[in-house]
Amino acid sequence: MLGSYEKFKSNIYSLTKIDLNSYKENQMRRRIDSLITKNHILSYDSYVELLRADPEKFQQFVNFLTINVSEFYRDPVHWKYLDTNIIPSLIRRFGKNLKIWSAACSTGNEPYSLVMAFSRHIPLGQIHVVATDIDKQVIEAAQVGLYNEKSIAGVPSDFKRRYFTKVGESYQVSKAIKACVEFKEHNLLRDAYPAGYHLIVCRNVLIYFTEAARDSVYKKFNQSLVKDGVLFIGSAEQMINYKELNFERKTLVFFSKVK
Repeated sequence: MLGSYEKFKSNIYSLTKIDLNSYKENQMRRRIDSLITKNHILSYDSYVELLRADPEKFQQFVNFLTINVSEFYRDPVHWKYLDTNIIPSLIRRFGKNLKIWSAACSTGNEPYSLVMAFSRHIPLGQIHVVATDIDKQVIEAAQVGLYNEKSIAGVPSDFKRRYFTKVGESYQVSKAIKACVEFKEHNLLRDAYPAGYHLIVCRNVLIYFTEAARDSVYKKFNQSLVKDGVLFIGSAEQMINYKELNFERKTLVFFSKVK
């Protein structure tokens, strides 16, 4: 036995400000126990001491907690709906100077996909996406903008030709696309949320949260949106109680703020 997981969660919060109580416990505990075992540590207390003493192990732990599976244009049918319905509707309602937030953006695939999607409707010079993630290391990777072939498989062919350059076996996203994205660190469970957004995209992250934590995030997203602003979530995530959270459902993954 590794010891008290409750004490470990408290120590981790003191050390990282990551609240493990907001994650599904069985799933998260298995992942953490696996990492501890790989590091040849015999107890939670010893692992916490290692994290305090070793910056590399600390960063390894934060990276391990962060879900970083991401692809450009993931779930193409939803991106098609964004292109043909959501973006034109937002432009008609609010004009072209839209505030767009890609939350829990991981390695940048999603915010860069957003820029390309909006580029069919708005000049690149008018597109600005704020992209946030809890993990500093994945933000740094996103700012580099280098991806493997699998990551960009879903990118429309004209965008591949226009906005990517092959570098060895990888693909570099263009400076023109990168210039449209502002990356920042942000913890969805702890930090204050920005306001006045017309579109918020947060996909395939909240499935790892408890129901209470997920609803709390949805409420905060609602407060961050202007009236008639849109939230775009992952297809594996459900917002059954969307009416209670002040949303109107447009499709399985698109919800608009009611008032």
